[in-house]
Amino acid sequence: MTYPVLTASTFLPSVGAALIFLCPVRLARWIALVTTIATLAVSAPLYLSFDKTSSALQFVESRPWIPSWNVAYGMGVDGISLPFIGLSAFVSVLCVAVSWNAIQVRVWEFYATLLVAETAMIGLFAATNFFLFYMFWELMVVPMFLLIGVWGGTGRVHAALKFLIFTLAGSLLMLVGLISLLHTSGTLDFEALARTDLGLTQQAWLFVAFSAAFAVKVPMFPVHTWLPDAHTEAPTAGSVILAGILLKMGGYGLLRIALPILSDAVRLFLTPMLVLSGVAIVYGAYVTLAQTDIKRLIAYSSISHMGFVTLGIFSLDRSGIEGAILQMINHGIITGALFLCVGMIYERTHTRDVAKYGGLFKVAPIYSTFLAIFCLAAAGTPGLNSFVGEFLIILGAIRVWPLIGAMAVWGVALGAAYVLWLFYRMVIGELGPGVQGVRLDLNIREVVTLAPLVALAVVIGLYPESVLGVLRGSVTQLLADVASSGGIAGRP
Repeated sequence: MTYPVLTASTFLPSVGAALIFLCPVRLARWIALVTTIATLAVSAPLYLSFDKTSSALQFVESRPWIPSWNVAYGMGVDGISLPFIGLSAFVSVLCVAVSWNAIQVRVWEFYATLLVAETAMIGLFAATNFFLFYMFWELMVVPMFLLIGVWGGTGRVHAALKFLIFTLAGSLLMLVGLISLLHTSGTLDFEALARTDLGLTQQAWLFVAFSAAFAVKVPMFPVHTWLPDAHTEAPTAGSVILAGILLKMGGYGLLRIALPILSDAVRLFLTPMLVLSGVAIVYGAYVTLAQTDIKRLIAYSSISHMGFVTLGIFSLDRSGIEGAILQMINHGIITGALFLCVGMIYERTHTRDVAKYGGLFKVAPIYSTFLAIFCLAAAGTPGLNSFVGEFLIILGAIRVWPLIGAMAVWGVALGAAYVLWLFYRMVIGELGPGVQGVRLDLNIREVVTLAPLVALAVVIGLYPESVLGVLRGSVTQLLADVASSGGIAGRP
């Protein structure tokens, strides 16, 4: 295929952002909506024509860019990156829809910022070399900082600065590692780097530098403290992007860079990474149980859920890695949906205090039904999407380290407890003081926004092969490459 579908998908949102500033403010929402829908449509050939039997990069675009650094403009997708590109395009449409009435200040700038963020998200997952990956990684910081700092809550400045400091600290280490890698190997192409023989000492230093940046974005324990503040203060669209995409950038970096390029160092740091993952699962779940602010509750639950992701990745087991990727997609769908639900009810009640709610089913049955489905999915109920991802991760972890696998099982039990406890306090019983006399149920626009997420949760839950079939070939090849490097024994 000669049509540059990846370039079009990546930069079409930026074109829409430029158009917003050239048109009247009343058209900003419509331009953003049309642009995000068009981007989703433009990226459709990626799924319709993707060859699931091949582990090679597809839809490859490559042009010389900076010859003196041996850097090319390179884009392509494999089974690992394809689901994230689709999730980015899909989540962007939802972010525009949920902000339709919620954003009334600096509307031009808000939607332009959203579209720039979409360019950064899709570009990062489509990049085939480290230089382009780093550019989109850094570009993502700007719109996220603005979304929190300009359109956030009362503590937005503190939350935005905290996000910026943590992210830039990690990015600085990544830049140092990138320069060292270019100096040593003479290339930044991912496939070429995977074939480069690096010494164990250099790999260890590079792993520390890159993993620090990735760990901040995941976020892993103990560099997770920016996340609850960012989630709490961000507007609903910002929280959805954080949960849906930004947290996945770290896990994707571990899969795309750490495992294939630094496989010896991965084995060297395997035990501490598995322990940190187990701690994140249990610690995040216990802290979640103590939260009274709905957004902070979901934010801390994300720390626990992303602990499952890193556990699956560092299990170095095919089931574990497939489960980790699936769990990232599932977390983007379910946690994004829960933040949408929080945003929709907050617009009406202006409170996120769980104690102010109660009896929602009596006055908002449609909203309660959607919330019930997403809570059941987050609890890992069989038949919904999260169950499969967590099952595969635990299966992979038990094969490697049964004790860590047991911690993950306990994390699943705690997860079911805190999410069902949240649902009980909000929906069951007598009407809470924060919901009396308020018109609460969803309108058509909000139902249309949430309905596709329900469909995805059910489809992936009942037919997980719809995602696993796409990524299996690439995961198998990834483990084979890691094993062939002599560093670790893959378990394909």
